[in-house]
Amino acid sequence: MNAIKDSAAGRALDKLALARDLFEDKIPFNRLLGLKILNVGDDEATIRLEMRDDFVGNYSRGILHGGVISATLDATAGLAAFFSIFGTHDHENPEQTLARFARVGTIDMRVDFLLPGKGKYFIASARILRKGNRVAVIHTEMHNENGEMIASGTCTYMVG
Repeated sequence: MNAIKDSAAGRALDKLALARDLFEDKIPFNRLLGLKILNVGDDEATIRLEMRDDFVGNYSRGILHGGVISATLDATAGLAAFFSIFGTHDHENPEQTLARFARVGTIDMRVDFLLPGKGKYFIASARILRKGNRVAVIHTEMHNENGEMIASGTCTYMVG
């Protein structure tokens, strides 16, 4: 078991398990949205959001509410921000890692709504553009199941 944890693959599995525990289970708002992590890396993250009737923002068109889009992009960027520092501090114990998690936060966020949010499900992705000791800048996108980009954004996060 220790050999697996010491391998790169083991650390990747531990990261995904930690991400799912923190972001899917322990954050009530993410749990309310039903966000599911598809991928997490040292500089990127991908999340899936299933469309639900209570996410509709325009009832006559049946499209996803802009607040749900923004919240999902913010959560995806936050996940990428957290794991961008996780990789550089993988020698720390779990308590130290969780203390770092508590300090990650949104400083600024801009979202561009490109197309109506029509779809059965949506994939949100985040990629670190630049990370310093205290701040990370992250590009986000949301696509529907047809691959149409419905929104993009830039987020600035406190990471240290």
